[in-house]
Amino acid sequence: MVKTKKIKSAGRFGTRYGKRPKTKLIKVEQKQRVRQKCHFCKRLGVKRLSKGIWNCPKCKKKFASGTFYLDN
Repeated sequence: MVKTKKIKSAGRFGTRYGKRPKTKLIKVEQKQRVRQKCHFCKRLGVKRLSKGIWNCPKCKKKFASGTFYLDN
């Protein structure tokens, strides 16, 4: 598996699917992996449990928001 600077984590798809879907995937994955800020306690460290379900280990709240990253 080759990961270049341009394709980054989308290199796992090889030559399939084209450039545009891969670049969209890269943007979503980069935004998803950034540390998210809790709406209640305003601290970083919210984890994504599943699609749209988030958990803050600091204030012990579980809430729903955006699918891949928290909406502001």
